[in-house]
Formats: sequence, C-alpha cells, structure tokens
Amino acid sequence: MIDFNEKMKKLSSVHGYLGSAVLNYSGETLYIDEENTGTDIGYASAIFNDSFRSINEASLDIGFSDISSFETKTQDGHVFLMRSASASVEDTLSKIDIFCIFRDDGNIALAKMVIEKSAKIISEELVKI
Repeated sequence: MIDFNEKMKKLSSVHGYLGSAVLNYSGETLYIDEENTGTDIGYASAIFNDSFRSINEASLDIGFSDISSFETKTQDGHVFLMRSASASVEDTLSKIDIFCIFRDDGNIALAKMVIEKSAKIISEELVKI
C-alpha cells in the first residue's frame, strides 16, 4: 500500500501550504489533508477535477494536447490541480491528480516542483500494485 502521508510530506512543508488531495484518474479521492483549511477538500478537489476534464476536452477540440495543470489565483491564494504522466498512453490506472491550496504568499514555484516529483513517485508505485 502507498504511504500517502510520506509521499506528500515535502509538499506540506512548503511555505504557504494549506491542504491537498490525491485523486485517481476517475476522480476518486485517494488521500486528503484538509486539517489547516477549514473546508471540504474532497468536494473542492472533485469540482476542480470536473473542470479540469472539461478544459482538457476543449484543449483537445482545438487541436492541442492534454493539459497538465489547472491553476486559479485569487487575492487570497492559489488553488491548482496537476496531473501526473502515466507509463504509457493506454495506462490510465497510474495517472493521478494532485489538488492543492496555498496562501497567496506561498512558494508556488517550489510547490509545483515538489508536486511533479511526488506525482511521478506515486504513479510509479500505483503501477506496481
């Protein structure tokens, strides 16, 4: 079994981090950290995931490739969802989405780098299961 707490530990230590969720390709929640948010991360991540899929469909319709991230910046902070790559085009089981909420003063550039690494590691472990 994947130890999500361990895999997401680096992300939670990035300045400005408030909460996150890991979703599988179907949008089911595999991990939630909503302790510092005062909100329902599972619900929020499901809404973002649905929007992500709609925007991805629009991207494909205009001839672009799949989108890899979806970010919303507000006066209060950043909310974003990033998709991991899978081992192959046909492989959807190892694809995951990482949803995050950061304060406006958060280190978003570092968060994105950490998310990419964490998503890759989690996806690789999902292939083994």
